[in-house]
Amino acid sequence: MITLSEATAPAGALKRLSDQGVSIWLDDLSRKRIESGNLAGLIETKNVVGVTTNPSIFQAAIGSGEGYEEQLADLAVRGVTVDEAVRMMTTADVRAAADVLKPVFEASGGRDGRVSIEVDPRLAHDTAATVAEARQLAWLVDRPNVMIKIPATEAGLPAITEVIGAGISVNVTLIFSLERYREVMDAYLAGLEKARAAGHDLSAIHSVASFFVSRVDSEIDKRLTLLGTDEALALKGRAALANARLAYEAYEEVFSGGRWTALAAARANKQRPLWASTGVKDPAYRDTLYVEELVAPGTVNTMPEATLDATADHGDIQGDTVTGGYAQARADLAAVERLGISYDEVVRQLEDEGVAKFEVAWQDLLDAVTKSLNSKGVDGE
Repeated sequence: MITLSEATAPAGALKRLSDQGVSIWLDDLSRKRIESGNLAGLIETKNVVGVTTNPSIFQAAIGSGEGYEEQLADLAVRGVTVDEAVRMMTTADVRAAADVLKPVFEASGGRDGRVSIEVDPRLAHDTAATVAEARQLAWLVDRPNVMIKIPATEAGLPAITEVIGAGISVNVTLIFSLERYREVMDAYLAGLEKARAAGHDLSAIHSVASFFVSRVDSEIDKRLTLLGTDEALALKGRAALANARLAYEAYEEVFSGGRWTALAAARANKQRPLWASTGVKDPAYRDTLYVEELVAPGTVNTMPEATLDATADHGDIQGDTVTGGYAQARADLAAVERLGISYDEVVRQLEDEGVAKFEVAWQDLLDAVTKSLNSKGVDGE
């Protein structure tokens, strides 16, 4: 029996979240976090069972230079290109994090203990290059618990199928729309069918679909504020949750259909929904909003550390907050549309901006590493 003190302990909310079937992943990584033991500590004390990275995270970590000086010096002596230098540093960090998470990976049967690394965002609209990059990253990291992140662009969809078909686990990223999410699930199932035909062990292939949350509210809330009516303002902070809940409804539908049943018989794993961009952007909202209101079994919530800490400190986890809300979710999105805010336009804009932001972050990282290599007397070009 849980005592009151245990239930209200700092990590109590995180344990309750895990008990509800939500895997807690950390949306951050740096060499300092690994080498200091911080990551291991979060696994031990805050129920963290996975790590996600993206170009912005690596730009912040490596751009600072902290913890990377020795490797940068070695790379400079070798005269490597800046692209090679960045790949050597990022894959080294992911490999080390994967080793830290190996016990979780083994204990969960491969479900968790995962570390994700993204293909070069400049390849987001090139299918063949994305597939080649994914294979290269899987080879470079060389850990069974790595996931290769592929953006859910039109060019990314066939790449997902090819990479899954090659037996490589994939984290599909930058999903904003319900239509695109269904296309992602279809690409995953096609990949599993391809992998089965090639003789791969489907039980060893895992995938998550990263459905972005807070950015939807940021864009739609901005438009609602401009309208300024009482009806518009009453809808603020509701669109992102509605969108995510309807995504979970789609997940339940697809992974209970006949196509899935045949793959499940071959020991395939469901592609779990992952709630991404769960840090609240609007300070008027509760800082744990996108954790507390998106509790559902078989999901992943990847959190920046501030959100993880806030949930541990004052999270209010009250069980499943998704599956009973589909009718209200449809009503909320319909109300937004009635006000003249186009859902299709918003999600298309968010996908374009998401890819562009990662491209900028990647270029900033390349520039910072070029500067470091040049400062050591080597041309980074």
